[in-house]
Amino acid sequence: MASVRKNHTTEFKAKVAIEAIRQQKTTNELTAEYSVHATQINLWKKQALAAIPGAFSGKQEKAQESQQRDIDELHRQIGQLVSERDWLKKKSSAIH
Repeated sequence: MASVRKNHTTEFKAKVAIEAIRQQKTTNELTAEYSVHATQINLWKKQALAAIPGAFSGKQEKAQESQQRDIDELHRQIGQLVSERDWLKKKSSAIH
């Protein structure tokens, strides 16, 4: 019989990972308490520890600013193309 995969929320994963990082309970105790396999708890713990330095580096903010600049530039280009298209439509209708 196939088992059903559980989809855990990010809040749940963070909660379990923080408890694993604190080491106030053993992995076996966390496994029993949250009904999650020990390997999964260790994976979430590693992911949380890997993400912590990025939270303080400001790289995410820089990436978001860069992405927003790209979006703004694309909107500017779209506006320019729309105005050029409208001008060409007007010119072509004036010729006919």
